[in-house]
This record gives sequence, C-alpha cells and structure tokens, in this order.
Amino acid sequence: MQQSTHSIKRALLSVSDKTGITEFALALRAMGVELISTGGTAALLRSAGIPVTSVSDITGFPEVMDGRVKTLHPKIHGGLLAVLDNADHVEQMKTHGIESIDLLVINLYPFEQTMQRADASDEEIIENIDIGGPAMVRAAAKNYEWTAVLVNPDHYAEVLTALKSGAMSIPIELRRRLAGEAFSHTAHYDSLISSYFAKEQQGFPAILNLSARKEMDLRYGENPHQRAALYGNFSACFEQLHGKELSYNNIVDIDAAQQLVMEFHDPTVAIIKHTNPCGVGSAENVSVAWEKAFSTDTASPYGGIVAVNREVDGSFASVIHAIFTEVIIAPSFSDEALELLRKKKDRRLMIANVDAIRAQQGWMYKSVLGGLIAQDADDQMMDKELMKVVSDREPSDSELSAMMYAWRVCKHVKSNAIVYAAGDRTLAIGAGQMSRVDSARIAAFRAKQFGLNLNGSAVASDAYFPFADGLLQCVEAGATAVIQPGGSIRDEEVIKAANEHNIAMMFTGMRHFRH
Repeated sequence: MQQSTHSIKRALLSVSDKTGITEFALALRAMGVELISTGGTAALLRSAGIPVTSVSDITGFPEVMDGRVKTLHPKIHGGLLAVLDNADHVEQMKTHGIESIDLLVINLYPFEQTMQRADASDEEIIENIDIGGPAMVRAAAKNYEWTAVLVNPDHYAEVLTALKSGAMSIPIELRRRLAGEAFSHTAHYDSLISSYFAKEQQGFPAILNLSARKEMDLRYGENPHQRAALYGNFSACFEQLHGKELSYNNIVDIDAAQQLVMEFHDPTVAIIKHTNPCGVGSAENVSVAWEKAFSTDTASPYGGIVAVNREVDGSFASVIHAIFTEVIIAPSFSDEALELLRKKKDRRLMIANVDAIRAQQGWMYKSVLGGLIAQDADDQMMDKELMKVVSDREPSDSELSAMMYAWRVCKHVKSNAIVYAAGDRTLAIGAGQMSRVDSARIAAFRAKQFGLNLNGSAVASDAYFPFADGLLQCVEAGATAVIQPGGSIRDEEVIKAANEHNIAMMFTGMRHFRH
C-alpha cells in the first residue's frame, strides 16, 4: 500500500454508536493523539478518565439550540478541509488560528433506529435528523488524503494497526476506502430521511431514493456463474434456526411461499417449487392440511419449500420429516419438532415474523435494462363492488367456497395461471404457459396423473379468458364453477358458453398477473 506521509496528531470523536469508542480513544491517547469531542461522547470519555478538548473550546462558541449548532464553524471545517500541501491553505490556517484535524471518528444521530420504533413521535424522529454530522463526514471524506474519516466501529482495530505499523500514518488506499464508506453512510442516511417524508406524498416521486445494507453475500445467484448478495431487512422478517446457508433461489422461494400462506386464516400449508405453488391445503390442523396440499402433486414437493401459518408441532414434523424439503417456514416450531427436523443437517428451518413482514410490505421493484420499475404491492384480492355473477346459474355455497379458495391461490401462480380447487385445497395447478388453454390442459393432465377427480371443482383464472376455448377446457376437465376477472371483448361469448354448460361464473373485476 502507498503510505500517507501525513501523521495523525489530532482527532475529533463524535459518535452516536458508542461501541468500542472508549477503548479506541484510549489507544489513540496512548499514541499521543490529541482528542477533541462533543456532547455525550466527550462526557463518556471523561468519565473513563480520558482527557478531551471540547469543540466549544476550539471554536470559542458554546453549543447552542439544544446542541443543534456546535460543529458548524470554520475552525472545525477548516481543520477538516485544509489541504496541507497547499501553501495558501496553510497560510490561512495560521491567520485564522485553525489547526488540522487529522482523523474524524463519527457516526450520525440514530434516525433509522428512532424511525423504526413504534412509539416514536414525528417530532422525535425529526429531531434525530443530524445536520452537523453529515457535513463533517462529507468534508473529511472529500479531503481524505489529509483527514481520515471513520464511521464504522468495525474498522477501529484496522486503523489502530495501520497507525502502529505506519509511524502514525494511514495508507492512502485505506483512507480512500474509508472515505467511500463514509459517503455511503451519509447517502444511506439521507435516503432514509427522504423515504420518511415520501410516505406523505401521493404517487411516485420524481426521484426514487433506495438504500439498503448488505445482509450477506450469497454463494451465487440463480446459477453458479452469477454473483449475488442479499440486501435489506430480510433477517427482520425471517430467522433461520437450522440448516446450511440460504441460496438466492431459496430466498426468492421463501418470499413466494410466505406471501401465499398469509392469504389464509385457517391452518394452511403451501408447498412451493420455483416460486409456483405445487399444492395448498387448509384444515383443522397443519398435519391434515399438509396431506391435502401434498396430494395435489406428490412428485414436485421433493426439494421444495413448505410454508405453514401455524406452529410446526411434533405431529406435523413427523409427517414432513420423511420428505426431502429445502426449507420449512412457520411462525414457530415446538421443541419436539425442532429435535426431529434438525436431524437433516441441510434442511433450513425458518421462523416467519408475520408482523415484521407486514410492516415491510409497500412498493415492489423490478430491475429492467437501464432502469427500475416500481409499483404498488398486489395486496388486494378483489373489488367487491365489481364482483358479480355473470352466468344464469348462481354458484352453490360449496362452489363459492371453492371459487374463493382457487382465487386466493391463483393470485400467486405465474401467468398464465389456472387453478382447480375445492373449498379447502387445490386440486390442480397450471402455471406459466403462453396459452391459457394450455395451462388449463396441463393442470387437468396432472390431476389425472395424481389420481384426482376434478368433477365438481371450481376454477380460477388470473386473467380473463380471451376466447371460450379456455373455459371449455376447464368444463371438459369437470369444473362446474369459474371465477375470473372478466374484461375481454369476447366476454359475452364466454358467458354464453358457460350458460350452455350450466356453469356458474363470477367476474371479480380485478386481475392478478404475476410475471
């Protein structure tokens, strides 16, 4: 590494996150570094017997306005921004009594933590917007060749090692890396503030600020030749109790499975493979619900993702243990269940924090070439004002129950989607075909393959039937009730076909494409 010739003689310490700051300050003092500090940081260091000079003593001006104004002063910012091999800068420093600040150790008011607290008032959140801190961070980061900046306690040890081995200087490559991290620190901070105020705006903002911390590097992406990393608050939504590390595909499937199972209030099991449901079942307990879900497709669940909306108890664990599953997701696991399920070392066991998941739901994003698409989450099921029975025959109570079940699942199946269901379980699922007729045909074929009778079933279609042929394929398979959005220019043709076959058909007025 290229070594900076500028040694660290004077440091300003002002941190909200005080992790390790006392030990770091002690080490700096032992090396002869003069310490300057502010407010709570200064009080903490003095209580530890570490001599510090207050910022007020440097500026000759007291902290005012409840500490809002303390570091915004030429003797602070001049010390941070002076280019020490610039003769004019050095002369101006002498004229105005400005001394160089060689190291800035800082992190900002806890805006993010305050914002996330349920009991935090708007006034308290606003008060935790740091002003002087970001100004100092940016000043030092811009002038990194002369003022090293440190915003992350994780790097204290690395900096101390560099000082000890470099005659009190810090390598220029490390200075530049720390400066980059400092700019990321303020960018993330400003993004959070911007997002907080954006919640009050209507529609999508002219500038979209997104910022997320990296939670982990992943072994690879969808395929081994692709690099990948996980960003955001995934760990606040899911806690891993057991199993090897999550893959990119695991994470995407976990998201799909949990969103599906949260559509149901009764004890429900959803089995997912490549983000599509293999089967969904509901019953008085999850063991019975599993049997219903599994029987929809007894081949695909192997190596799949299982999500339940109730605790996994010993009984359910014994049922599922024999099946190879990549991930099991539940709000909780009993001790008995954990003891059994942990016997397979590679099986991931995940706790779903439903409250945290709901708190994260908002806009959805998708990357495209050269940009990013933002949209509202598809968090509605149907518009009751637009729902209507369009056939001559009204659905029976059992048919209506089956239609609603199919519709909940269909929302989570890749388009073109067709779902055959009873009132408490899926019977067949056709996903992701270019033709809706093919989705209906494939679903019927698979029902026959797994010995399921579709006579009397209800069918959900995520979008309208553009022609009557798709409806007729479902009728041929045995369906007696159909739920679909409607809206085709040939709706009358489709309604006529339904009436000719004594099919009860309902329009929802709401489409659920999933691409």
